[in-house]
Amino acid sequence: MSAFTIRLLSEADHQLILPLLSAYGAEMAPHLAGAVPATAPEMLRLIANDPRAEILLAFRGDEALGFALFFDLPEIVFARRCGALDDLFVRPSARRQGVAQALIEALAEMGRARAWSHLRWIVPETDQGAIALYQRIASRAPWHSFVLRLAPEASI
Repeated sequence: MSAFTIRLLSEADHQLILPLLSAYGAEMAPHLAGAVPATAPEMLRLIANDPRAEILLAFRGDEALGFALFFDLPEIVFARRCGALDDLFVRPSARRQGVAQALIEALAEMGRARAWSHLRWIVPETDQGAIALYQRIASRAPWHSFVLRLAPEASI
């Protein structure tokens, strides 16, 4: 499938994901309209304490290259479940090597095993690199995306 090992985040991986979370926060900071992103330990604590949140990690050897944060949700129209990919991040030094695609493929395989009706995600319109990948591997959804900012200092 790929040159990467992909697995669900376990407690043993917590120290390995902290640098990725830190890099993700730093990359997102310019888009937060002056708000300060959470620290990596705060992000990890939130994820680890939420039974609905799951993370797939991509590794090459012992090096964590990227992660996909997702949720397994009810899809009531079909009386099934679906996947919602919330965050996908690949460390800059590992980009353009197939890590993001491998994470999505692993998530799709997991979704088929869980009988999901579909996997959905949103991407900022300005992220042309991600959009190019997504257009190659998925279909554009016939929906518009909207956001109602309930805490403007903590919402992008």
